[in-house]
Amino acid sequence: MVFSKKRKCGMCGGTLAAHDRDVRFRLPDPVLNSPEQQRAEGSWLSDPDPTTATLMQIPDISPVVRSLLPVRLQGGHEFRFGVWIAIHPDDLQHACRVWNAPEYADLKLTGYLANKIKPWGFLAVPVNLAVLNAEQTPYCVSSSNEELNDVLTREWPHDILHSMP
Repeated sequence: MVFSKKRKCGMCGGTLAAHDRDVRFRLPDPVLNSPEQQRAEGSWLSDPDPTTATLMQIPDISPVVRSLLPVRLQGGHEFRFGVWIAIHPDDLQHACRVWNAPEYADLKLTGYLANKIKPWGFLAVPVNLAVLNAEQTPYCVSSSNEELNDVLTREWPHDILHSMP
């Protein structure tokens, strides 16, 4: 059976394709706003294409790691942002060592959101990361910021989709 992208949600009438999807930020905001972006001399990316890179270090900008920021929607749907998290240089070295090793499953990091998340903002807000699936990048799992922690832990009505990219 072929499922159409036009299938409608029984709760809100929107397309189901808009509910369970990922939106990936290509670059962290500080890199995007820098003149040379990821091409600055001395830059390092885990992949030459920043769209598929998972780790990045740009001179004069904090090292970053890609992470998934889930937004749970009512009815069992999940909208995920592929965000960049600014981390400590020592944490970048540790992440590089374990990224493709069995220890990756136990990776936990702390950092700050390096992308502005609509509709909330959240740029530079603290966040904790953990690997929930060894086949995926780490997930944002909690935050000392009440508003971000609320986003990570509660279910949202479907109309929040109208303010997302």
